[in-house]
Amino acid sequence: MREGDAVEIGFAVPGSGAWATPRNQVTVARRAEELGYRSLWTLQRVLNPAGSTDLTYRGVPDPLITLAYLAAHTTRARLGVAVVNLPFYAPPILAKQAATLDHVSGGRLDLGLGIGWMREEFAAVGAPMARRGARAEEFIAALRALWAGGPGDAARFHGEFYDIPPVVMDPRPLQPSGPPILLGGGAEPALRRAGRLAEGWVSSSRADLAAIGRSVAIVREAAREAGRDASALRFVCRGAVRVRPAGREERRPLTGSFEEIRGDFGALAGQGVTELFLDLNFDPAITGPDADPDASLDRALEALEAFAPGA
Repeated sequence: MREGDAVEIGFAVPGSGAWATPRNQVTVARRAEELGYRSLWTLQRVLNPAGSTDLTYRGVPDPLITLAYLAAHTTRARLGVAVVNLPFYAPPILAKQAATLDHVSGGRLDLGLGIGWMREEFAAVGAPMARRGARAEEFIAALRALWAGGPGDAARFHGEFYDIPPVVMDPRPLQPSGPPILLGGGAEPALRRAGRLAEGWVSSSRADLAAIGRSVAIVREAAREAGRDASALRFVCRGAVRVRPAGREERRPLTGSFEEIRGDFGALAGQGVTELFLDLNFDPAITGPDADPDASLDRALEALEAFAPGA
């Protein structure tokens, strides 16, 4: 890794499949914190279509409740979700949940937000898919309006999609400006939205990590065009790790041996990634229907040791 290319390292707790139990989540979270990982992460999937053969999101616990639980078992690591989908909430509900979680965690929450993509989820929660990008922009503005000011101050928001009369929402978040908002999405409009509106961007499990710098550049360009300091933005990479024997031909980033995967960190930092969290939840060997939960936990603990910051 070149000088100046340092990247902060986090770890995703068990979040999908049979190994995603409270006991395993606490075990991973505590060990990650002991080893010096900067952050712990969860994911969201409300439901899956019946009969689907895609088992990627099998048995996913609620991410915010999971983070609240982990807040009681950790003291230092930041707690992030990548991502919760805005259309599934009303702004005051998510504002209240995030503010409460910020207090429970001692001001450690990083709030990743997305606009969703699974039609069945939208249908089940009664949310429209049309114009969800425009709705997201208003949602973020409404969140910040509800978080602004001090105790007892009135908040209000009037927009095309959301109309909040003068209200008082206490407690405000513990972090002075509210939890940092990290926007997800890989399409150019989503990237530009992150540059204009958020504290940073978080990539998806499907991102092309060999070319993630292109997305980083678009976010930065949008920030500069909006008159913002692009150098202050955070660029968080969800690293879908698959530990496999060394020496595979045409190896993808973060797939291979511990040594090969660790060697990818510098390349990601060189593309502008500022934070990388390692996520085993997208490896069928860890989360698939035939995976043994205890064996999956053992593999995660081994990975925690291998990738520990400073190791």
